[in-house]
Amino acid sequence: MESRTCFKMMANALTAIRLLLVVPFAFLMAKGDWHSAIFAGLLWTVALITDFLDGPIARRRGTVTPLSGTFDHTTDFLFVTGGILGGALRGAFPWILPLLITAAFTQYFIVSYWIHRRVKLRGSKLGRYNGILYFVPTIADVVIRLGLSFLRPLLTIFVWLLVLSTLVSMGQRLTMYRNLPEQLPSGPPQK
Repeated sequence: MESRTCFKMMANALTAIRLLLVVPFAFLMAKGDWHSAIFAGLLWTVALITDFLDGPIARRRGTVTPLSGTFDHTTDFLFVTGGILGGALRGAFPWILPLLITAAFTQYFIVSYWIHRRVKLRGSKLGRYNGILYFVPTIADVVIRLGLSFLRPLLTIFVWLLVLSTLVSMGQRLTMYRNLPEQLPSGPPQK
């Protein structure tokens, strides 16, 4: 039992490291200089490594809980949105992207916990892909700031495709629950 608690704490500690990187990462993404790009790239790498490790550690040791899953998803949301918001402040990304990511995450949270009355987040396939792809614009911007400026048009196209896929994902979630009042469980939250 002690080792299980240790692994649970290890997975949550990795997520907490990523959470601590949110503000510095957003700050570095808001600055346009070369040195900030290097440090933003380093923080992005640390965040990605912790994101890849926390889930497998928790699953391998059977320590996944609804709370740890919510902590992980919320931290990912804060990290990518903070970085994209920082980039939007200096004009690297359109403002609609961090606003839509925030709206999509809020919708995901509300549908999972209040509408579906679940004790854990209930994702969709497109939402999952979007969540993974939200990490791409910030590192692409870092690479562009480090000298590969020819990638800027590709990043612009990619960002607008993310805007579109986020809108589609939100629309899917809305239409899926159009007749939801008839389908809602009447008991306590489900696992």
